[in-house]
Amino acid sequence: MSDNKNPHEKVEKNVGLMAVLIAVAVSFGGLAEIVPLMFQAEAIKPLEGVEPYPALELAGRDIYVREGCYNCHSQMVRTLRFETERYGHYSLAGESVYDRPFQWGSKRTGPDLARVGGRYSDAWHRVHLINPRDVVPESNMPSFPWLEKNELDGATVARHMAALRKLGDPYTDEQLASAAEDVKGKTELDAVVAYLQGLGRHAPRGGQQ
Repeated sequence: MSDNKNPHEKVEKNVGLMAVLIAVAVSFGGLAEIVPLMFQAEAIKPLEGVEPYPALELAGRDIYVREGCYNCHSQMVRTLRFETERYGHYSLAGESVYDRPFQWGSKRTGPDLARVGGRYSDAWHRVHLINPRDVVPESNMPSFPWLEKNELDGATVARHMAALRKLGDPYTDEQLASAAEDVKGKTELDAVVAYLQGLGRHAPRGGQQ
């Protein structure tokens, strides 16, 4: 009988050592996948026509996130045929360059909204947000009646745009200076509708990429 010991025996019999080695292996594997993607993200350029959100749309996006709309609606059309036939061209990274945070995901209690812009009128969206069942009787979406009562704070929107410029969004001095005036007298409902109507407007059409 051979006296040679299994070289893995020390690891197999030491739970603590095995846990450490597993953590090291997972860490290296994770870094190997994540780091290249980080550098690739820096190289991604906006699709033609994609620009930082105007003041009103940016305010609407903030409210969309605040109200947790992403918990039921994704904004990511996958490359599956049944998805592209229903929603349109699959989502591209160049569409979301200025999304902080991005709204990609897999949660779909409600339909994907990546291509909702222009599919319905402003009036439809307003009614739908105030009481969804007025336009979709079977809807289980909550109502957001307070949106039409709350006015936007122009100073807050301007500060957000300034912060995004520090992160790399190419807002001009003129856009920052006019931000508060651009949303003056507008309600949160106006802002959300503007945001929704802008979704997907620069997406490729048909077989374009």
